[in-house]
Amino acid sequence: MALLRFTATVGGYTLLSRILGFVRDVAIAHFVAAGPVADAFFVAFRFPNMFRRLVGEGAFANAFVPLFARRLEGAGRAGALAFAEQALAVMLAAMFVLLLAAELAMPWLISVLAPGFAADPERFALTVELTRITFPYLLFMALVALLGAVLNALLRFAAAAATPILLNIVLIAALFGLGHVLETPGHALAWGVAAAGAGQFLFMLIACRRAGAPLRLRRPRLTPGVRRLLVLMLPGLVGAGVHQINLLVSTIVASFEDGAVSFLYYADRLVQLPLGVVGVAMGVALLPLLARQLRGGAAAEAVDIQNRAIEFALLLTLPATAALLAVPGPIVAVLFEHGAFDAADTAATAAALAAYAAGLPAYVLVKVLSPGFFAREDMVAPVKIAAAAMVLNVALAVALFLPFGHVGVAVATAAASWLNALLLGAVLYRRGHLSIDARLRARVPRMAVAALAMAGVVFGLAWLLESALAGGVALRIAALTGLVLVGLGVFGGLAVVTGVARPDELRGLFRRANRPS
Repeated sequence: MALLRFTATVGGYTLLSRILGFVRDVAIAHFVAAGPVADAFFVAFRFPNMFRRLVGEGAFANAFVPLFARRLEGAGRAGALAFAEQALAVMLAAMFVLLLAAELAMPWLISVLAPGFAADPERFALTVELTRITFPYLLFMALVALLGAVLNALLRFAAAAATPILLNIVLIAALFGLGHVLETPGHALAWGVAAAGAGQFLFMLIACRRAGAPLRLRRPRLTPGVRRLLVLMLPGLVGAGVHQINLLVSTIVASFEDGAVSFLYYADRLVQLPLGVVGVAMGVALLPLLARQLRGGAAAEAVDIQNRAIEFALLLTLPATAALLAVPGPIVAVLFEHGAFDAADTAATAAALAAYAAGLPAYVLVKVLSPGFFAREDMVAPVKIAAAAMVLNVALAVALFLPFGHVGVAVATAAASWLNALLLGAVLYRRGHLSIDARLRARVPRMAVAALAMAGVVFGLAWLLESALAGGVALRIAALTGLVLVGLGVFGGLAVVTGVARPDELRGLFRRANRPS
């Protein structure tokens, strides 16, 4: 099945990137833990990332891929690439203006993003300085998103999926190479972010040329195609903005608790591993496939592939969710409790991890269901749904922060994601774009039972290995590795026995895919 092969490609590179990301985060935890420098860098890194996801990845990619696919079908590759060049010129001009404006207004922007930092002038000044260094990353990433969207629309997924690997390699090198040379390790990381952005852009330029899709720089013009792209992007911008407001609210609320920004960051990074490998990868592969099927009039096939996307996403997500809920403490301790990161930091991060993990299936379902709207050039319905979820997130974050601190913020995020996923599914179902078939109805309950059984085994084994998980670094790593392997074995065995996962389907992932034209 093409969807699974393409998802495996994206997910494989994403997995490698996430592993390197953990190495990066372990190094950050070792050098700076959860103190003022860490808080300043995480805000500085999150700020350009927020704009990148808002403009470069979310709204742009979701609007661009269906339009590019339409031109590919009607005007051929030359016409599609001409459209991409027009979009590139306009994006470059717009991002450059945004970059200059943000650099000038940075103190004001940081006071909005992290108002709790204002009580500590040194931390506030450091955050402003580091964010000014990292913000050019936005310009490069917007261009990388465009080049990646072109390759994905051509069903070439590897290069775009591999670019985050460069970021992690550069940040690790910067931390170890410059962490003791510059003023703080945060400065080394900030300069690493800027350098990595330039490297990723050059990498994608080369990848496009090798794929037979070189893009020339044109004079920016609002052609009819670009105007249509902007029209589709507008509700997408609002929708992506709603998601970023959720993150912004979490950061604002957490900034009033010392270390909370860092606790939530480390916990979120752990949740991002299965989310990126499964949810994001599935969504990236699904959108161009759905767009092509709908352009070709294959509506029934589009519904079927949507079912299979949900099925395989849950097959991989439910066991990850169960494991994160069963043993969050040992996972955080083994990965992060080194150097300046102490047992108190572990307890605080593990509590946030458990809360985030409760929403992991919902996070993945949002990524899998959203392409059902985007492929049909419907950007409005997801915006309305995301707005409803945002209202719930803001209300719960504020209400739960006082009694539960940063854990309440994580609970609010999980609850809002479940509302988002359920509403997306309900609207698709009502419109006839999603019909839960017998295979999906039969397999999901068995997946849940297998995941719960695995969680029970892992929890009991963690109790037996309590002393090993609290021992030296090598012993802890060995114990956690054992937990992971046993968990995988239990879930895999139950999945095969109950017919949830069939060996012939899994073997299909490794068959060579036909290269797209």
